[in-house]
Amino acid sequence: MASGDPPEPSPGAPPPGAGLCDSCRHQQVVRNTRGSAFSLCRRSRDEPERYPRYPRVPVLRCPGHEPLIR
Repeated sequence: MASGDPPEPSPGAPPPGAGLCDSCRHQQVVRNTRGSAFSLCRRSRDEPERYPRYPRVPVLRCPGHEPLIR
């Protein structure tokens, strides 16, 4: 890794800067074969017209946000 490269994300960690999605129970982190991570909204399965599958991040407001209970 060169000195100017960003650090590698931890396995299973949410993508950086997804905003409100990072604390939502409907978020699913999807990784591709190159190691990139994307924030998928599972609410989009039932209401695709209201919730985009991969919302533009950072998400600052969402009527469907439900806090993740840990």
